[in-house]
Amino acid sequence: MTDVSGVVDPHIPVLLRPLLAAVAPVAGDWLDGTFGAGGYTRGLLAAGAARVIAVDRDPLAFAMARGWAADFGPRLVMQQGVFSQLDRYGDALDGVVLDLGVSSMQLDQAERGFSFMKDGPLDMRMSQSGPSAADLVNAASEAELADILYHYGEERAARRIARAIIAARPLTRTLELAAVIAACLPRPKPGQSHPATRSFQAIRIAVNDEYGELVAGLAAAERALKPGGALAVVTFHSVEDRIVKRFFQAGAGGAGNANRYAPATITEAPTWTPVTKKAIGADAAELALNPRARSAMLRVARRTDAPARGPDAAALGAPQIPERRR
Repeated sequence: MTDVSGVVDPHIPVLLRPLLAAVAPVAGDWLDGTFGAGGYTRGLLAAGAARVIAVDRDPLAFAMARGWAADFGPRLVMQQGVFSQLDRYGDALDGVVLDLGVSSMQLDQAERGFSFMKDGPLDMRMSQSGPSAADLVNAASEAELADILYHYGEERAARRIARAIIAARPLTRTLELAAVIAACLPRPKPGQSHPATRSFQAIRIAVNDEYGELVAGLAAAERALKPGGALAVVTFHSVEDRIVKRFFQAGAGGAGNANRYAPATITEAPTWTPVTKKAIGADAAELALNPRARSAMLRVARRTDAPARGPDAAALGAPQIPERRR
């Protein structure tokens, strides 16, 4: 299969064509904070980037790239790490790209435990280290599980599912957990998503602290980009998109707060100039080629020459769950 940059790759980078159009011209030093299968990195290099620093917390990403990474020589620098620390890997950057969520290569491997469609160990760790999804679902209290499912997955049946998980413990396999969740919800109609979709998303987000990473990563990009540098973020669900939207809005001069009764946040010296007025989704041609793009949304802004804001600047709009429940 050939992706939109002309590279043969079974994992098609979502919204690559509109992303490259929005950040054009592509030149200088870029950082791909979610390297994955390398689709965005190769797209940036083909479009004119002098160098791309490719960051990923999953060691599998770099193992998969061994067959082609050397073709780019010093233009490609691979760095295992988290994008929340991207300003440690590069500064005065011309652009940063973030493709959030789980990658196709992770979903496709049953042994990684991300998919509710394939039986595997209940893992979900992007870095392949630290506490797993099994550790979370078997140790958390009912209230903690309900909070995670509701705030991170926007699951309305969070309390019912949390009670069922507690009753079914211990749970060690993905299909075991998926069955427990499905039993709590109505049978899906044709075209509807699997009943476990939201819960698996929520647990994965909690295991990998994805919202914490996103908040810190946006702030790090603000520090690392040079004036005029572009930040492009691809999200896959409403909470992620809301965090990015409010971060850019506040940095551009003002934004409504998460609390609608609170006054708007005003930035005296704007740190961002929006490139996309609204989030960009996939067109019909991309959806036909890549159904995964159905929920993807792209937002892009360019850095001004104003000093970077504090480390909490990106927290506006992020779900707030007590630290002990993360």
